[in-house]
Amino acid sequence: MTDFYRYHLFFCTHLRDDGTPCCQANNAQQLRDYAKQRVKDLKLKKVRVNNAGCLNRCALGPVMVIYPEGTWYQYQNENDIDEIIESHLLNGKVVERLKR
Repeated sequence: MTDFYRYHLFFCTHLRDDGTPCCQANNAQQLRDYAKQRVKDLKLKKVRVNNAGCLNRCALGPVMVIYPEGTWYQYQNENDIDEIIESHLLNGKVVERLKR
């Protein structure tokens, strides 16, 4: 049996009400939505993009993790998301400069 997804992306989109560092304070939801749309536009059928609750790396935010490898990325903008999609999802190569 083959796996249903080749890659599963989890974006922390947690918002802390007390003002402490969190991913959502760094536009995590907007960038997650951007990634989801890019995956859809590229017709990457075996890729799933999901929200996650707190991934407990708040000080690094925003962060995401890609399974099955368990590769963690810190990203800042759409260019970083595009690079992760191009390099990791399309070509199977980890983006070392964004890896955390």
